[in-house]
Amino acid sequence: MARRRGPAPGVMAPLAHAPFRTLVAGRVLMLFGNGMATVALAFAVLDVTGSLTQVGLVVGARSIANVALLLLGGVLADRLPRALVVQGACVLAALTQGLLALALLTGTATLAVMMALSALNGAAAAANLPALAALTPQTVPHALLRPANALAGIAKQLGMFAGMSAGGVLVGLVGPGWAIGVDALLFAAAGAVFLFLRVPSTAVPGGGVLRDLLDGWSEFVARPWVWIIVLQFMVVNAGWSATTSVLGPGIADETFGRATWGLVMAANSVGLLLGGILAARWQPRRALFFGTSLVTLQTAPFFVLADPAPVVPLLFAAMFLGGVAVEQFSVAWEVSVQENIPPERLSRVYSYDALGSFVAMPVGQIAIGPVAKAIGPERSILIVAGLTVTATLAAIAAPSVRSLRRR
Repeated sequence: MARRRGPAPGVMAPLAHAPFRTLVAGRVLMLFGNGMATVALAFAVLDVTGSLTQVGLVVGARSIANVALLLLGGVLADRLPRALVVQGACVLAALTQGLLALALLTGTATLAVMMALSALNGAAAAANLPALAALTPQTVPHALLRPANALAGIAKQLGMFAGMSAGGVLVGLVGPGWAIGVDALLFAAAGAVFLFLRVPSTAVPGGGVLRDLLDGWSEFVARPWVWIIVLQFMVVNAGWSATTSVLGPGIADETFGRATWGLVMAANSVGLLLGGILAARWQPRRALFFGTSLVTLQTAPFFVLADPAPVVPLLFAAMFLGGVAVEQFSVAWEVSVQENIPPERLSRVYSYDALGSFVAMPVGQIAIGPVAKAIGPERSILIVAGLTVTATLAAIAAPSVRSLRRR
C-alpha cells in the first residue's frame, strides 16, 4: 500500500528551532552588509580609477581568490565544527572590509590596495560559503528542509534588499567608503551571533586533504544532475556577475544614475523574496526541472539594459520577475543536494558546486570590460543573454535533471 503523505509543514515551522533562528540571524547581518558593498564597490573603483576595466579587475580579484580556495574551505567545513569556521571567516571579512573602507575614506586607496583587500575578502567567503550551505540541514529535521531553505532564501533577500537600498542611498549621499565601512561592522556582528550557534557535529577525521578532496569529488560526479547544473551555472553566473557588477553600473552612470541602480538591484532582491515565499508554500515533485527551466527568465533585465535608453520602470519589473523565477531554482537545488548527499561530505560537494558555478565569474567580470569597450555594452549584454538561455536549455534537456523528484 502506498504511504500517504501527511500535511505539508507550515512555512514558519523551521523558526521553532533555535539553531535555525541563530543561523538565519547571522546570515541576515552578513547579507545586509554585502548588499551595501555590492552597490558601493563598483562605484568606489569608478571614483578612484574611472575605468570599467579596473572595476572588473577589483571584483575579479575577489572571485579568483574565492574560487582558488573553495575546495580547501569545503574540506575545513567537513573536518572542523562548521560554526567555528563561519566565525573565523566573519572576523577576516570584517577586517578586510574595514581596511578597504579606511583606505577609501582617507584617499589612500589604489588599484593594487583594492585588489589585494578584495582577494582577502574572497578568501573569507571561500570558507563561509560551503560551511553555511551545509549548516541548514543540521538546524532542522529532514521534513522541514524545504521550508527551511525557502526561509533562509527569504531572509537572504530581505538582507540584500535592505542592504542594496541603503547602499544606493549612502553612495549617493556620502560616498561608497561609508557603505563598505558599515559592511565591516555587520560582519563583526554576524561573527558574534554565530558564537551562539549550537548544532550536532558532523566533523569526521580526515585521511589527508587530497583524500578528502577525492571523496568529495566522487560524491559530486556520481550524480549527473549535479554536475550538469553546475556546468549550466558556470555560464549563468558569469553572465549575471558581468552584467550586475560591471556593465550595469557603467550603464547606470551614463543614463539613470547610481542611486537608481541600487534600487534596481533591490527590486531583484524583492523578486527573490517573493520567490522564496512561493517556494516555501509549494513546489512540484520535479522541482529541480521546474526551477531550472525558469532560469531563462533571469535574462529579462538584460534585454531592457540593452536598450540605449533603458526604460526604468520596465527594468524594475524585469529585475523583479527574474528574481521570482531564479529563487524557485535556488530552493529546489538546495533541497535536492541536501536530500541526496551524505551529511559528512556535504560541505565538500557544496565547494565543488560553488567552484564549478563560480569559476567563470572572474573571467566574465574581467573580460566584459574590454568586450564592452570593443563592441559596446548593449551588444555585450545581448551576447550574455543568448549564452544564458542556451546553457539553460541544454541543462533541462538532460534526463537526470528532468527525472529527479523530491523525497
